Amino acid sequence: MISRRGFLRLVGGSFFSMVSLSAYAIGIEPMLLTHVTRYSLTPPNWPAGLRLRIVALADIHACRPWMTPERIASLVRDANALRPDFIVLLGDYTASMRLVTDGVPAPEWAQALSGLKAPLGVLSILGNHDWWSDLEAQKAGAGPVVARSALEHVGIPVLENDVVRLEKDGHDFWIAGLADQLAFLPSQDHDGFKGLDDLDGTLAKASDGAPVILLAHEPDIFPKVPRRVSLTLCGHTHGGQVRLFGYSPVVPSRFGNRFAYGHVVEENRNLIVSGGLGFSILPVRFGMRPEILSIELGLA
Repeated sequence: MISRRGFLRLVGGSFFSMVSLSAYAIGIEPMLLTHVTRYSLTPPNWPAGLRLRIVALADIHACRPWMTPERIASLVRDANALRPDFIVLLGDYTASMRLVTDGVPAPEWAQALSGLKAPLGVLSILGNHDWWSDLEAQKAGAGPVVARSALEHVGIPVLENDVVRLEKDGHDFWIAGLADQLAFLPSQDHDGFKGLDDLDGTLAKASDGAPVILLAHEPDIFPKVPRRVSLTLCGHTHGGQVRLFGYSPVVPSRFGNRFAYGHVVEENRNLIVSGGLGFSILPVRFGMRPEILSIELGLA
């Protein structure tokens, strides 16, 4: 039989553990433990001599108190310090979470992101929350959304089913950006989510055999990505926000943990899914620290 004092100690210890775990998952890991996750690979048929360093930021979800303009500006400085050849933003700049003290207007988070600098520039795509939070775009069934206008206003191009040709050290390559796959919420006009993505049409604009790097907010497109794409970069999942022993209990993907996080190789095709920086639904991260990606291509 456990004594009353022993029982109270057990309850007290359990309560303290729960409080400590909650404090870690809400305040420490998501706010203080942002880190750089590094990948190094040479995709199939990658041109000899083409070496690229890509820095990627995903799922910022600007809001107070979790992702303020000041914190975004700090992340921008960290990204620039990695000395990338170019920087990509993988969507979801706005927050739809209710557990916030205040929103961050698009001009404010965009101004913070305007400090990103790289020799070959900064490119971006949009995410589902950038569409879902724009009620006018949802009603009209068309963009541009507020997030796109804000990014373009500070000089950051937004790719929606479009491509950009870049060059480094005498080698050309393409950056292809896909429009969001979940842009429109279910409505009386259509059942389920409606996307704007056009993978075939986008890749057709990459008109020669130069390597293609594909930016797509949601990783669910990956099974359809052809082998001519050297690397697909995605966000959206946040790595599940809670991840233990390589498994996430909840992943916003119809493929579950298959594309939840990290470097995935299937049929000699490469995908990297960022764990992101901000929150969705709940301000909790456990076993999935916020991250900036630094990807070296042509060095492995």
